[in-house]
Amino acid sequence: MDPVKVLRQIALHLERNGEPSYRVRAFRRAASVVAELPEREVEERVRAGTLTALSGIGKTTAAVIADAVEGREPAYLTDLASRGAPGIPDGGALHAALRGDCHTHSDWSDGGSPIEEMAEAARALGHDYLVLTDHSPRLTVANGLSAERLRRQLDVVAALNEKLAPFRILTGIEVDILADGTLDQDPDLLEELDVVVASVHSLLRMPAPEMTERMLTAVANPRVNVLGHCTGRLVSGRGRPESTFDAEAVFTACREHDVAVEINSRPERLDPPRRLLRLARELGCRFSIDSDAHAPGQLSWLPFGCVRATECGVEEAAVVNTMSADDLTAWAGRR
Repeated sequence: MDPVKVLRQIALHLERNGEPSYRVRAFRRAASVVAELPEREVEERVRAGTLTALSGIGKTTAAVIADAVEGREPAYLTDLASRGAPGIPDGGALHAALRGDCHTHSDWSDGGSPIEEMAEAARALGHDYLVLTDHSPRLTVANGLSAERLRRQLDVVAALNEKLAPFRILTGIEVDILADGTLDQDPDLLEELDVVVASVHSLLRMPAPEMTERMLTAVANPRVNVLGHCTGRLVSGRGRPESTFDAEAVFTACREHDVAVEINSRPERLDPPRRLLRLARELGCRFSIDSDAHAPGQLSWLPFGCVRATECGVEEAAVVNTMSADDLTAWAGRR
């Protein structure tokens, strides 16, 4: 067994199970250490019992590495896999129909893992593609990407796509909708991306008329493909109330401009609320069911969105990420 893959698989299970982040980091760090070593050295250290002499490898991760090198499935992995992911529902037929995820983050902004690791996790889940949507520059708290950094990321993605084919990383961004409805990135650079998710992250308590105009301006922008987490609410922890806006006007604009309304699957967001999701469906909107993952294990959160979509009568044909990568990019490029 490949010890690097085993360590990363354990980290995925820990994330899905909601285990403490320090534990996840321990397995990811051990995977990075082993990945840098020649295969022969790993085997020699297993035989000599010297793995723990390496910085970043402790007693537990060393035992996992030894089991993998010696061809045994580590008991740690077996136990995690048998327990499953608590609280994640069965997403049903809609989840089975999804071909990819249109809203994900890497360590280029506020995600916790490299692009390749996110892509490998998506591929392991059976996805055909992943849209990489790191944040835009004004969201400094999330290390948003300047135009220069985003251009460098495009080169990295191109190289990874050669390596990971036929799986594809589609280029994208979660671009901030600024107070006047304009987008927080170079317009010419946005033209180069496969999919653009536009979201409000600031001034969330703006009065409803101004927020409505802000969102309408963004939705009318021909480079926007998905309206992200439209109310901005948080339903766990200290919580955060919904932003107020004329939902019928905004969703009607989404339909007219063929912008998908995101069904955000993060457990603390679950945005939009069911009443608004039903309204968007009644108005004939398209949807994108997304994980908004900031770590590989969070890619498995899509069933949360699928359950809510099914409850609200959203049909498979209305969900853009049931499309193939080619069809998705063709749809996104038509605007």
